[in-house]
Amino acid sequence: MDEYMEAFPEAMALLEDGLEDSLQFYVFQHFDARKVSSTNVVERLNLEIRRRSRVASPFPSMASYLRLITCYLIEYTEDWSTGRSYISATNIEDQAEALPKAA
Repeated sequence: MDEYMEAFPEAMALLEDGLEDSLQFYVFQHFDARKVSSTNVVERLNLEIRRRSRVASPFPSMASYLRLITCYLIEYTEDWSTGRSYISATNIEDQAEALPKAA
């Protein structure tokens, strides 16, 4: 960080402020770090949004486009919260309980 602090002070400040938060998934040893650190989920979501918007285009207005995308995102969120995710809330809670407690 010292090497780049002079050239990129704002970026280094952001890195320093968020580094601990961005590495928290390493605490959970039973998760596959490749899945957590990957952007595959985001890329897949973007591809699906593009696929759905191509079918219905051209849109009469920005509001109609936003309604279509919002409906898809609501559907996606429901699927994600009902167990189709590879990291479930139950897994996170189980792993958190197994962590040593801070004094």
